[in-house]
Amino acid sequence: MPKLDTSLIAGLPPFEGLQREELAQVLSSARSLRFAREAAIFEQEAEAHSFFVLLDGYVRVVRTTPEGEQVIVRYISEGEVFGIAAALGRTTYPATAIAAVDCVVLAWPSALWPELSARFPLIGVNTYKTVGNRLQDAHTRVVEMSTEQVEQRVAHALLRLVRQTGRQTDEGIEIDFPITRQDIAEMTGATLHTVSRLLSAWEEQEIVRSGRKRVIVRDPHRLVLKAESREDG
Repeated sequence: MPKLDTSLIAGLPPFEGLQREELAQVLSSARSLRFAREAAIFEQEAEAHSFFVLLDGYVRVVRTTPEGEQVIVRYISEGEVFGIAAALGRTTYPATAIAAVDCVVLAWPSALWPELSARFPLIGVNTYKTVGNRLQDAHTRVVEMSTEQVEQRVAHALLRLVRQTGRQTDEGIEIDFPITRQDIAEMTGATLHTVSRLLSAWEEQEIVRSGRKRVIVRDPHRLVLKAESREDG
């Protein structure tokens, strides 16, 4: 395998603060992998053999409930670490990771996590900061699911994706990867019928535009009002 260049990870959140020589040492035990769109990078409850950093693309993290329902936990963006079961004291993955588009990732054996985090404490600090942020996000979503109407939950989900992946276009801010109405339903604990009805209504109001696996937010301010339940209709 060709030697990986430190420029691949320099400046990425998990490796902030590391020197060039340290980055080279970290990369020496990594391998680069490609995954086609909709390919599983790892499966829920499978042995946690590796942890990853996403170099290019987007990854959808999905949990299957005991009842067999799928819930989209989050989307991973470029530069993020994921599959860090070892950092959580787990030996299996708590969810399934699926390439939302064609992806390039770096992978390290999970068995190396204790050594890497001990030799390079900043990696551990940065990783646990990411875990903390995700835990806070999970708490926020639990509150939303418990206290908000479906319209608010869908609006909040779209706003999160816009902040995370939004790309400015002539028509508005486009969520920068393919996303279906079923995906949005699985993010928000709603039915496909309800999400379709909401998006159709918002299209008529020119708040969003949705097509085949694409969502464009045309009026972010009014979507915020929907999320905060400050606009009728």
